[in-house]
Amino acid sequence: MLSEYCFETDVHRELREQARRFAAAEIAPHAHQWDEEEEFPRELYQRFAEVGLLGLGYPEELGGGGGDLGHGYVAAEEIVLAGKSVGTCVGLGGHSIALPPIVKLGTEEQKRRFVVPAVAGEKISALAITEPGAGSDVAGISTRAVRGGQHYVVNGAKTFITSGCRADFVVTAVRTGGERHGGISLLVIERDTPGFSVSKKLHKTGWWASDTAELAFEDCRVPVANLIGEEHAGFRAIMINFVAERLMIAAQCVAIAELAYRESKSWARERQAFGKPLTGFQVIRHKLADMATRLAAGRALTGECLSRHLAGEDVMAVAAMAKNCATDMCSWVCDQAVQIHGGQGYMRETVVERLYRDARLYPIGGGTREIMNEIIAKAERY
Repeated sequence: MLSEYCFETDVHRELREQARRFAAAEIAPHAHQWDEEEEFPRELYQRFAEVGLLGLGYPEELGGGGGDLGHGYVAAEEIVLAGKSVGTCVGLGGHSIALPPIVKLGTEEQKRRFVVPAVAGEKISALAITEPGAGSDVAGISTRAVRGGQHYVVNGAKTFITSGCRADFVVTAVRTGGERHGGISLLVIERDTPGFSVSKKLHKTGWWASDTAELAFEDCRVPVANLIGEEHAGFRAIMINFVAERLMIAAQCVAIAELAYRESKSWARERQAFGKPLTGFQVIRHKLADMATRLAAGRALTGECLSRHLAGEDVMAVAAMAKNCATDMCSWVCDQAVQIHGGQGYMRETVVERLYRDARLYPIGGGTREIMNEIIAKAERY
């Protein structure tokens, strides 16, 4: 079923093979165990970096592997397909939402301190925007940073933070000015900052291998040198970041659905019922046909959107369309995969059971389905 994206070259194909080998050897044998343990070994970041995959899309002068979002796209797809662990892929890729603001807006010293060790797998990064009282409404955050001399004093809380339990530094949205959009800035808050703590490890429906945290800031003194870009200009940086994040979410959904489809097709060929394999029944063949069709459509829109993004187009609205299309498709395909597997599909050691749980987050994370429709509606001027 898997077809190449329209932007793929020989370099992308080589990256696919490299990521496939890594995931099959380093992730797949441990996928179920790491899900049950709700984390994977920290050393995996360094092994991922050593094979040249962690730094994809980051400048070579910062220790990255060069390339663009498309290279990270195909590698992430193969990590899901061959590794069979969405949570591990999400954890390894967490820096893809935390580091871009530093790369685009940070000082050379900030890039050296934070980006270089992160792409080398020596430090773990996280992005902290969501709060207990502010989710989709990013402009409503209340975590406050008050400047005094060469420090900001930060007080507040963040929640649903991917890799928050283990992060060495957190790129944090804080309120440095007045209400709403114009008063938001981005600060790098390091793990050893007095007053910074992981107040709770969160237990989720899916993505078990990826740790998620609630963070607390109590009179944290953060150096002004850790301000990313200009003060009060953080909202735009967050919004720019969202486009790439939503495209990566769409790509992950395509990969998850592809894996669910492959697992279902294999099961249907092998599983016997009433003296013949499940593929001998028209109802099962048609389920698989519908899965393949929706998967192809989601993949086509996602690939088109990424191609246009790589060409420099403003794809804010199209990325929202791709995210909604891919997440809806993924949820439906995973549901059908469980149905095809029957009782076995409801067992925790079965891949499609894990994918079914993992898929549920995608219509929420990176901007809810409803927020995506608002973005689309504004672009279409309804």
